[in-house]
Amino acid sequence: MNRAYYSSSIKNFLSQGNEEVFGIIASNNPFSTDPSQAFAWKEEITVLKHILEGLNGEIFFEYDIPRMGKRIDVLTIIDHVLFILEFKVGEKKFSRNSIDQALDYAVDLKSFHETSHNCIIAPILIATENTGAPLSDYHFKREGILSIVKANRHNLDFHISGILSFASGKPILIDAWKKGRYSPTPTLIESARKLYVDHTVDNIQRNDAAGESLKQTTNSVLEIIESTKRKKEKAICFVTGVPGAGKTLVGLKVATEQLKRDKKSNSVFLSGNGPLVSVLIEALARDKFSREKEIGNKVKKSDIQREVKSFIQNVHHFRDECLKDPEPPFDHVAIFDEAQRAWDLQQTANFMARKKNRPNFSFSEPEFLISCIDRHQDWGVVICLVGGGQEINTGEAGISEWVASLNRSFPEWKVYASNNLNGTEYGAGLPLAQLQKRKNLKLNNGLHLKVSMRSFRAENLSELVQALLDLEISEAKANYKRLESKYPIVLTRNLKQAKDWVRNKALGTERFGIMVSSQAQRLKPYAIDVKSPINPVHWFLNEKEDIRSSYFLEDVATEFQVQGLELDWACVAWDADFRYAENGWSTHSFKGNKWQRISKEERKVYIKNAYRVLLTRARRGMVIFVPEGDLNDHTRPPSYYDETFEYLKSIGFPVLS
Repeated sequence: MNRAYYSSSIKNFLSQGNEEVFGIIASNNPFSTDPSQAFAWKEEITVLKHILEGLNGEIFFEYDIPRMGKRIDVLTIIDHVLFILEFKVGEKKFSRNSIDQALDYAVDLKSFHETSHNCIIAPILIATENTGAPLSDYHFKREGILSIVKANRHNLDFHISGILSFASGKPILIDAWKKGRYSPTPTLIESARKLYVDHTVDNIQRNDAAGESLKQTTNSVLEIIESTKRKKEKAICFVTGVPGAGKTLVGLKVATEQLKRDKKSNSVFLSGNGPLVSVLIEALARDKFSREKEIGNKVKKSDIQREVKSFIQNVHHFRDECLKDPEPPFDHVAIFDEAQRAWDLQQTANFMARKKNRPNFSFSEPEFLISCIDRHQDWGVVICLVGGGQEINTGEAGISEWVASLNRSFPEWKVYASNNLNGTEYGAGLPLAQLQKRKNLKLNNGLHLKVSMRSFRAENLSELVQALLDLEISEAKANYKRLESKYPIVLTRNLKQAKDWVRNKALGTERFGIMVSSQAQRLKPYAIDVKSPINPVHWFLNEKEDIRSSYFLEDVATEFQVQGLELDWACVAWDADFRYAENGWSTHSFKGNKWQRISKEERKVYIKNAYRVLLTRARRGMVIFVPEGDLNDHTRPPSYYDETFEYLKSIGFPVLS
């Protein structure tokens, strides 16, 4: 694929006239070229014609970065260095946003472009009219990526020669580099934006095992929908996957694909995860609003939000609408994200009596939701996206209640299930055993996502976390050995040190933040108060200057706010609610003025699952902060924390010094 508007050897570029080069760039621009853009390209050509004299290599104007939906102004390969030249024509200052933009390009190429993995990448930000003297403090910010260099039109050549001398390495083979595949791992928010704009994420998806697994599962679900519609049947489909494997993305892809294929039998993506729904709706609305504004369209953000809400909805709003209206819902396909979190009969009945004035309500949430789609006379499909070991709230029934509802009330429905539904994290194999009694059960290996996409640098992170929580120490050690070189996990007992670590690790706009268990009530001495509510929209979407954003490392998020979402770098603060002991984890809840041991098995599972969620949110790495405790505070003695720290250390996680 030709990713650039112009690409040529430096030698050929220097031999061509300025207008000829500009003409090629402009002719490959799919949009109309406005005067300011034309001026910028002409200035860039003029500057580069001067500073590249005598150098050999390749040059690319407007090089495409598909995951980010943006283009590098100029990318040039000279000997052993790949230079990212981001021009701010006419500017005198270097803005924070521009610095982050150039670093983002470097990180993206290093991470996702296969022939750039081993390259030295030098991002240079050029404010053409800056008058400062050149600073030549070159150093690597991350393996293979230099820290940002600030230049102007007069000293750019000084920096290029300086970097070539500073960074030693093998020459980049240009022909081989050009053939490199781009295999990104977009965040859920990035993927959702792309899906909403043009109903496809194909050009920003990975081509490895994780990407193939995602395609296979999506296609399996779409085939089930088509077959069910053709035969005028009713069917339910259980999709399983390890944490971060892309279950939510499968649901969004299926919903948008169905919207594209058949507008008469619409599909809806439903989630009981309020923060996830709020963040996705706001992210899509902000993105579309800015796109419309860029092309001069006058739109109201509130109108866009209403449009998005027809595609992504809170499952409780869907439920309430079906309570009011006995007619079949508009949607023939209902996709339930995190289906294991649906309420059991007792929780549903209590809610209906208290909030909806419906005493004696006799349905669990799964049974009522299936009944809504069952109202259709012709066909309907329910898709359950199931995360194992992620029930974190009182009354969450797990997948077994969906199975019980089917067996109790919907004997004619066809059931398609992943073979992995018998895993311990889905209920010790009970769901699949209960389903085996049905004649209309079909098992399908394609309905399981087996590779994590969130931790693209450590595909076995979920196995490590599973072993860590199950106290399988030898297995946890082995899993950590496989990922330690590419996915850092470190320990500290100093919160400031933890904050500094994530700040220093993050480049560009890579997002970082602090996460804690919702039961972590004795972190107040560290200014961490789980009772202080955050707005997940601000925390996940706002920029670095906003004190409400995760970047500021002031507001913390709990498992309820982060489930289904992700950070690049995470600080996990570990309190005394979940303590390591020789005979197993000891779970506690803080009541009044002291910790109380939790004895109820269901509540023990919730706390364990809370830490499972927290430990699987980071895409690139994490620091775990375990406080030292305080002998003068009866609620925080060191004994509550020391054994946990030593256990984590025994797995092999290094301690920050």
